[in-house]
Amino acid sequence: MRILVTGATGWIGSALVPELLGAGHRVVGLSRSDAGAAALDSAGAEVVRGDLDDLDLLSATAAQVDGVVHLAFKHDLAFGGDFPAAVAADRAAVAALAAPLKGTGRPLVIASGLAGHHSGTPVTEDDPPAADSPAAHRMATERDVLALASADVRSASVRLAPTVHGAGDTGFVSVLVETARRTGISGQVGDGSNHWPAVHVTDAARLFRLACESAPAGTVLHAAGEQGVPMREIAGAIGRGLDVPVREVQPEHFGHLGAFAALDVVALSDRTRALLGWQPEGPTLVEDIERHYTRATTAQPTS
Repeated sequence: MRILVTGATGWIGSALVPELLGAGHRVVGLSRSDAGAAALDSAGAEVVRGDLDDLDLLSATAAQVDGVVHLAFKHDLAFGGDFPAAVAADRAAVAALAAPLKGTGRPLVIASGLAGHHSGTPVTEDDPPAADSPAAHRMATERDVLALASADVRSASVRLAPTVHGAGDTGFVSVLVETARRTGISGQVGDGSNHWPAVHVTDAARLFRLACESAPAGTVLHAAGEQGVPMREIAGAIGRGLDVPVREVQPEHFGHLGAFAALDVVALSDRTRALLGWQPEGPTLVEDIERHYTRATTAQPTS
């Protein structure tokens, strides 16, 4: 297939592009910068210059490909304090991408999240997000996409674990590590018994490829290689790696990540694995913390 990837030079996109190319697909990558365009060209992908606000461009490009994987999101706007505006831009972009796919049976696969679910019983692919969760607004996009199944779009939502980890990550775990470096303690909220699902970036990329290739219309998939890593294990690994003590802290200790640091989510992925034959193979989150995150001398965490 010839597949359009938005966010093609982002954290997951940078792993997905070679995953798709290695499987024999052709990739059209959306890039808003010269550096991103050069990286895509070097990887062997076609380049389309533009961003999520170029709705006409998104529709025109989606009309010329065999499928779309939508990874881009305005994280800077979301974590700058205007999450609703970021979600509104995302929903508009998805609508533009979906318009030329209606009636074609072609795939539209989006990135969603598992951070929008409540603690308690393990979350399955059937469970809706909690309305009052930190990421609930973004779930509206997932509903839009799943509804496209009735318009003959082979739509799927990949719910990503709160941490998609690996060497080079500057996301949530890097924020935890950098906070520990700055404050001299590795923090955990309460006794650290709350959980974060986790997935290695290469495993996440493989799941997006499998979804684009064969996920049935209206499918929810869980990108959770580990269903729930206790926060005390994450804090402990960071503490050992940086040689700092582990302490109980308030969520505010982590800045904009505070609401997520207190989440307790256990996410099952049994159905996802059985449906697409997805078997995570990458290292665990704690292994990655010990190998990469705490060994770096500098970090510039972004989300």
